[in-house]
Amino acid sequence: MVTAVVLMNVKRGQINPVAEKLTALPGISEVYSVAGRYDLVAILRVSNNDEMADLVTNHLRQIGDIEHTETLLAFRAFSKHDLENMFAIGLE
Repeated sequence: MVTAVVLMNVKRGQINPVAEKLTALPGISEVYSVAGRYDLVAILRVSNNDEMADLVTNHLRQIGDIEHTETLLAFRAFSKHDLENMFAIGLE
């Protein structure tokens, strides 16, 4: 599994429509509207690097209201949530 976090600046007034377009794309598991320097954050999860390249360069670029992106490719995942779920299997 290849995971990336994409930080996006979107044209004014287009955050919700862009978020909806993003969530419709296969490989995008979550989209967050955020405060701060960026407008949206998308979590991308695909099987391999070729799928990631296709998703980022061919599909995200087709959404015209995205003005700027910064893509962060994940090397490892460290998640308290995932660890808690793993150790809670079978416990009630």
